[in-house]
Amino acid sequence: MSYEIERKFLLKNDGWRQGAIAHRIQQGYLAREPHRTVRVRWLDDHAWMTVKGPTTGITRQEVEFPLDPAIAAKLFDLCLDGRIDKTRYKIIFEGTLWEVDEFQGDNAGLMIAEVELPEETSHFVHPPWLGAEVTADSRLTNSSLARRPWLAWTPEERAEIFALT
Repeated sequence: MSYEIERKFLLKNDGWRQGAIAHRIQQGYLAREPHRTVRVRWLDDHAWMTVKGPTTGITRQEVEFPLDPAIAAKLFDLCLDGRIDKTRYKIIFEGTLWEVDEFQGDNAGLMIAEVELPEETSHFVHPPWLGAEVTADSRLTNSSLARRPWLAWTPEERAEIFALT
């Protein structure tokens, strides 16, 4: 069993774009319960299945494996309503890999940076383009955004998030 330890942040500006490498991601959920998610993800032309368990602190059990594209297409058709469509940018800052997700579709206008860490207490340098931390805001998980997209939020709810930066 592997673990995902990640922290998420809003962005203050577009300083991260220089040198960023882009990948298109589309994902759907076969299950998105509070303590378990099962997703099918297309990353460019490759498909993956990911099963995530409950989160403790910022650590979550995760199992991920590649899928045959034909099987992935069939599973994608079985996914629950609500999909995630985004461009993921990979950036190296001070030796640390950052991923910035720029959402499209029903989540257009939302951008979130994340960093995966070896331990919850791992130190990392905060890039100058990093805004407020939103790791603990469950509304901003991909599975939550698939269920209740950014554009369905009230203007007050969106303003509350943007006020954090």
